[in-house]
Amino acid sequence: MVSSTEGSKVATLKGPLLRYRVMAYATGVALLCLTAAFILKYAADSPGMMSWAGVTHGLFYMVYLVVAVDLALKSRWSIRGTILVLLAGTIPFLSFVAERAVTHRVEAGRKL
Repeated sequence: MVSSTEGSKVATLKGPLLRYRVMAYATGVALLCLTAAFILKYAADSPGMMSWAGVTHGLFYMVYLVVAVDLALKSRWSIRGTILVLLAGTIPFLSFVAERAVTHRVEAGRKL
């Protein structure tokens, strides 16, 4: 059961958590597009997607870093947990897994 102070803390984290979740999904999708672009470039000699996929993932990842650090500071995560979440945006599919874990922990009022 969540106490009233923990409940109010979870309520104050709704905005940062929503921003994190949106950017985790956007970064994950952009990374999958970048992975597909690499495969097309080297396997099919079709470099067309590389012109925009890398830039898109790079921009999304920079914003992801900012919103993840913001959530980490407000949630008082450990340095190790924060670094692992930040690195999740660099491995295909891992940002989706990290997003689920972070969401469950923040909503339960637990630290990462």
